[in-house]
Amino acid sequence: MRLFAALVPPDEVLDEIERAIAPHVGQVPGLRWPDRATWHITLGFFGEVPERALPELETRLARAVRRHRALDLAFAGFGAFSSARRARVFWIGVTGDSMTRLADSVRAGARRAGATGTDAKPLHPHLTLARAKTETDLRPLVESLSGFSGSPWRAEVVRLVRSRTGPQVRYESLAEWALAPAEPG
Repeated sequence: MRLFAALVPPDEVLDEIERAIAPHVGQVPGLRWPDRATWHITLGFFGEVPERALPELETRLARAVRRHRALDLAFAGFGAFSSARRARVFWIGVTGDSMTRLADSVRAGARRAGATGTDAKPLHPHLTLARAKTETDLRPLVESLSGFSGSPWRAEVVRLVRSRTGPQVRYESLAEWALAPAEPG
């Protein structure tokens, strides 16, 4: 099974992003815009995980998530990987509480559970909005959206998600765990 752990923003926050990008969808040749149902913030990509490892993975992820508080976040700053001039991925950034410790805990738990394909790259919190098969200059797109700033929201749940590849990527939530309540104030 191809698995990852993610935060899924609330619908009203995704609505804001959808309205901001709507005039641009379909306007850049070669840029594919995945279905909104697939939008998420990846905390850890685990690659192919044997089904027999799933119970241990769920146990370790639950333990890792419980050790961290809910996060106060917002979306701001569009960008692209590897750069806006030579892009293959168009994204919106995430600001607010740092997700690094949570992501590190989730990834460590996954590795201990036998998810040997767990990504070790440093976390760059973002939500992927579009992809291109070849490098594309997205500087005009990134610049046109530079004034966007989303409403604050609280991430309270981490999901374990199965990715089913094919002509249309589909995601299936296998489990979810609540983060500890945020500190008052």
